[in-house]
Parts: sequence; structure tokens; C-alpha cells
Amino acid sequence: MDPKTHERANKAQPQADESLIIGRNAVREALKSGRPVNTLLVKKGERTGALLPIIAECKERNIPVKEVDAKKLDFMCGHQNHQGVLLLAAAADYSTVEDIFAVAEERGEPPFIILCDGIEDPHNLGAIIRSAEAGGAHGMIIPERRNASLTGIVGKTSAGALEYLKVARVKNLNNTVKELKERGVWVYAADMEGESYLTADLRGPVALVIGSEGKGVSRLTRELCDGCVSIPMHGSINSLNASVAAAILIFKTAEQREANERGN
Repeated sequence: MDPKTHERANKAQPQADESLIIGRNAVREALKSGRPVNTLLVKKGERTGALLPIIAECKERNIPVKEVDAKKLDFMCGHQNHQGVLLLAAAADYSTVEDIFAVAEERGEPPFIILCDGIEDPHNLGAIIRSAEAGGAHGMIIPERRNASLTGIVGKTSAGALEYLKVARVKNLNNTVKELKERGVWVYAADMEGESYLTADLRGPVALVIGSEGKGVSRLTRELCDGCVSIPMHGSINSLNASVAAAILIFKTAEQREANERGN
């Protein structure tokens, strides 16, 4: 790469304290949530249609709006489908486990928490965040190592849910499992050998641990849990994508919690 090309590439990158929010839905939700924003980048010639309300809101909030070449947008987001718009926002701050418990207390509900163990694909993590938020979870906990972090890809895949769900990052997931149990939360690992989610009791304070597609929940973490839950399989394939499995278990848990509130 020649020096001039290298210089242009560096100028195209967000600063260290910024993160990319990619795509119209994710950008709209970021603005709606009141997240601190630095700059809106719009593809040249795209100041029409669905982008007009986004541009208008940014101007109203004195957020700079810059038209840039499509190739620059492609480069910045790794050639994802950006739909002609990127938002440079301050890097998302991680919450704490205490913050997640506070959300449950504010809602007057028993804690409902999702733990990710080895979810390295940012698309899977974003999809799980989306399901967790939609399913009424109070927050998510991810480990610092061997797990995807909160990147622009995660934000886009979550379709804006990342703006509303508390995500805590911890040094040691096993210690966190112990902490949750000490605070009265029942922790269940998603595992093929576990009890069927059709019969498992997922009411009350509960945390679900979702492992990677390849390895599942790590052995020690699984042993620390109060039990395991599985999804019955009726075809030739005996496993699901991690985000799909998470969605099924999250909404089954939500169903039981709602029935419990109604006294059924």
C-alpha cells in the first residue's frame, strides 16, 4: 500500500473512542435511545427516502452530517450492507452485573439474565442480544476472553436492541455463575443432555448459559450450574445455531414467567 492510500485508509477509520453503528434500523434506535453521537455518515446522493428523518434528527441535535463516497462506507464497515448510512458513536460502555439486577428491581420482576460462554461470532452475539431484549431479559453477561465483544457488527445484527439491553463483561464467567447462585438466581446451561425445556421449570430468578456451536457450554461452567436444559430434536440434525437455540430458550422462559405472573 502506498503512503497516500495508507493515509486515506487511516482517515476513514473511527477513532479509538468511537464505534460504528451500521444500517438504518440500528442508527434509528441509537438516535432514539439518546446515545452520544459524533457524526452521521451518509452515502453521496442518498439524502432521500428513509434517510431523510435520520438526517433531519441529526441536524436538529446539531450532529454533523457528512456525505461520503460509497467505497469509503464499504471500507469502514468491512463491506457489510450499510444501507447508505453509518453512525460514529462513542464506544458502548459495558454495564455491571449490579446494573442488571437494578433493572430487574425497577421492573419489579425476578432477575432474568443471559450468559454467553464462547460466542465468538459477532453475528450470533448480536442475534442473541436481540432475542434477549425482545424476550424481556434484564441483561446479558459475557466474558472478556474467547467471546465476541460489542462491536459495530454486533450492534447492527441486534437491530437496535443493544441500545436497550444491559451487557456486562466479566473477567471470570465461573465466578459470576457462583455469584448469581449466591444471590438466589437459578442458573441453567443449554446442553443436549439436559432436561427438555418442555418440562423444565424456568420460573422465578433464572439465568441461561448459552455456549458456542462447536463446544457448547464449557465443562466447568456446566458443572457449576444448577442444571441443564435441552431442546428436543425431531430430525436428523442434533444441534442448532447458538442464536437460534438461545431464542427458543429465552422465549420459553418468558412464556413460563408470564404464566407464573398470571397465576397459571
